[in-house]
Amino acid sequence: QLQASGGGLVEAGGSLRLSCAASGGTFSRYGMGWFRQAPGKEREFVAAIHRSGDRTNYADSVKGRFIISRDNAKKTVYLEMNNLKPEDTADYYCAADVRLILSTPPRSTASAYDYWGQGTQVTVSS
Repeated sequence: QLQASGGGLVEAGGSLRLSCAASGGTFSRYGMGWFRQAPGKEREFVAAIHRSGDRTNYADSVKGRFIISRDNAKKTVYLEMNNLKPEDTADYYCAADVRLILSTPPRSTASAYDYWGQGTQVTVSS
């Protein structure tokens, strides 16, 4: 199970930190990702991180502003979001990629992820 939290209302230029806590399974063996879905739009990739945290992958729209990290001891993945923009407004979802192998970079396609948490809403006001 994945439990996302940390969403909220923030002004443009502000910051938020999302958390996703996992229960069950072997968290340290999974790739983890964040996706988002804005009203009326399809779900899109935001960021992903490999098992040990040594490799990351970001959507171009968030590069330089968002940072994904993980704490395997706490079974938690984080998404630090800085310099937020109104277009970042969406429901944010964390997901686990249990089939990720060592030689593969963190994946950006939703179909690669096997388990999903509930969304946490992020609203950025202009």
